[in-house]
Amino acid sequence: MASFHLMKQSDTCSSLPQLSLDGDYILGGLFQLHENYGVTGTATDTENRKPEVLQCHRFKFSSASYQQIQVMRFAIEEINNSTLLLPGISLGYEIFDYCSDLLSYGAALEFLTQKGRGAIPVWNGTNYRPKVISVTGPFGSSQTISVAPLYMSEMIPMVTHGASSVKLSSKNRFPSFFRTIPSDKYQVDSIVRILQQFNWNWVAFIGGDNDYSRDALAVFQDEIRPANICLAYQDTIPQNQSLIGRLFNNIAMFNVQVIVVFANVEFVIPFIQKAIDLRVKEKIWIASETWSMNQELIKKSQIERIGTVLGVTVQRHKDLRGFDEFINNTVKSRHENVCTDMDLKERCGQICSDCNSTSAQTIIGEDPTYSFVIYSAVYAVAHALHNALRCGTRNCANSEIIAYPYMVTEALKQVKFKLDNQSIEFDENGDPPAHYDIAPVLQCSSECKSGSRRVQTGFHTCCFDCEICSDGKYINHTADPYSCIACQKDEWARIGSTSCTKRSIEYLHSDAPLAIFLMFQASSIILISMAILVLFLYKNDTPVVKSAGGRLCFFMLCCLSMSSSSVFLYIGKPTEAICTLRNSVFIVFYVACLSCLAVRSFQIVCIFKMAAKLPKAYDFWVKHGGQWITIITTTVIMLFLCILWIAIEGPRPNQITLYSEVILDCTYGVIPIFYVIVLFAALLGIACFSFAYMGTDLPKNYNEGKSITFSLLIFFISWVISLTVHLSSKGKHTLSVNPFSVLCSLYVYINIL
Repeated sequence: MASFHLMKQSDTCSSLPQLSLDGDYILGGLFQLHENYGVTGTATDTENRKPEVLQCHRFKFSSASYQQIQVMRFAIEEINNSTLLLPGISLGYEIFDYCSDLLSYGAALEFLTQKGRGAIPVWNGTNYRPKVISVTGPFGSSQTISVAPLYMSEMIPMVTHGASSVKLSSKNRFPSFFRTIPSDKYQVDSIVRILQQFNWNWVAFIGGDNDYSRDALAVFQDEIRPANICLAYQDTIPQNQSLIGRLFNNIAMFNVQVIVVFANVEFVIPFIQKAIDLRVKEKIWIASETWSMNQELIKKSQIERIGTVLGVTVQRHKDLRGFDEFINNTVKSRHENVCTDMDLKERCGQICSDCNSTSAQTIIGEDPTYSFVIYSAVYAVAHALHNALRCGTRNCANSEIIAYPYMVTEALKQVKFKLDNQSIEFDENGDPPAHYDIAPVLQCSSECKSGSRRVQTGFHTCCFDCEICSDGKYINHTADPYSCIACQKDEWARIGSTSCTKRSIEYLHSDAPLAIFLMFQASSIILISMAILVLFLYKNDTPVVKSAGGRLCFFMLCCLSMSSSSVFLYIGKPTEAICTLRNSVFIVFYVACLSCLAVRSFQIVCIFKMAAKLPKAYDFWVKHGGQWITIITTTVIMLFLCILWIAIEGPRPNQITLYSEVILDCTYGVIPIFYVIVLFAALLGIACFSFAYMGTDLPKNYNEGKSITFSLLIFFISWVISLTVHLSSKGKHTLSVNPFSVLCSLYVYINIL
């Protein structure tokens, strides 16, 4: 297939999208990220007269359009994360800054190129697959009418959110055009109803020099005749600001009090500013949906003097769930990837967008009028593509099916679905059902969203910014919309909350599965120890019992059972008695067990390695009960340390307040003494480990060294992990770390026995 290539200006980055994401199917977006109002005498016009290549970034950055771009990205990423819509199919996007027809026509052509080839094929009767499956935007009717023929020839669906001109309902000229904003025919009808309601029959109609205003005027003239309303004066806002005053002279001459301003915001801003400058007063202004909620106009100084403004706006929907969080994450990610190439940032829209200093609060606080219509436009394309690919709820019927734009266009004609309880569908003209809101809309500040407080910005209480309440605070808009109230000590609240929630009380409940498991394991150790003890007592005089240690073994089994009982002290709500006994019971009886093991290892090594070399020393050890003296001494020392620990300041119940929970645990009391206790047990363990390691090469029948060595390694590792976790982090899951370490330490003795 023959093709021609787009000429790319290497120095302007004109062929690069502002934002892009790869995917199986690409959705194109054209948004007016930079606004060129084109009014003579403005800074932009002065720059435009210079003999240089014009660039979109030289125009005024629009945070409202940036918000609309983020809504499109949000919708696409939400669809990609869905398991019901387009399962196994990923959507991508390419979004361009459509600041003017002259500068952005190349961006519109870019969507017609083939993916990966950068060329537009010359049509020869065969299908080709353009880069995008659909186009969202541009916003204005004139801009849409300019670029629409490019896509109509290939039946690429255009699903726009702002182009409301009546002309676009013609399926002969625009066969693949759809929109999620109602046609101006219905908006004009709403305005006429307002005029009839208040019996205003002497009106002026002011528009801009574009299709949006001209088409609306034609419909308005048809609608007012049967309604007995007279059009006293009609005019177009001139691009030269110095000529705008003539309009107000004529309005005064015809004694018109009601003025319908049906124009895009770029015409309305200088027009309203001129009204303020000329001190126009006591007029009734009827605002079309393009400017009725414009934040720049709402906040203009002295705008309240021009009179009463009634606005028609697209029916507003509740906030998009998850959008605020998406914006916060987007801005956070943007700040973490700071641009360093200033020249590239100046030339390329992608980097300019990413590095713009617009805050998350500014984006979220922009006029949300068009958020849902953009959101529903993306979802409409996704549902149409879902049907074109014959997808079900789990997968698509045939992965080899390739959807072409004309297939999506046909599917859009039949699409009908619910989105946030709103029915999304198109009539035979590609228009949605018409729903408008009518009320006075000129307020100094829009009401803050739920979970945000007002921050007064001037003398009047009507003017304020919004600040989201931080963690641990909430706001009661009814009682005081200006203050975030701190939660009580036992309560918590997420960022942007309207109420506090009681913190949950966390400890090892006796009926919890984990607690039952711990108690079962501890009971198993006690039962096994008692069973071995009974068996050894019954066979007390046998060589097997004597070789196992005899009375030393009996003592060791008793201490093992007592030490195991400490696990039960970790279960239930901590009290002063439980905290005092919990660690003390375990460490005293465990040290007794450890000293028995150390003495036993030492005696075996002595018999085979030291008795022959130091016979007198060995005889003295045996005759004077050296093993029991050592065991009793170490146990008494540990008992003394524990009594001293408890007497000065032992473990006490403690409440650890975390974000949404209160952890009930025990302190470690006097930390220096606690560390002395841990050090003493560790040194005894090292001594035992050393004696056991020395006996690893003894005859097989006497070689317990390997078993003891392995068991002590488990003991050291488990307690290092336990102390590290317990001292470095707090949470309900850390409550089970200590009893687990106790069980690991005790099970090693069962292994040795």
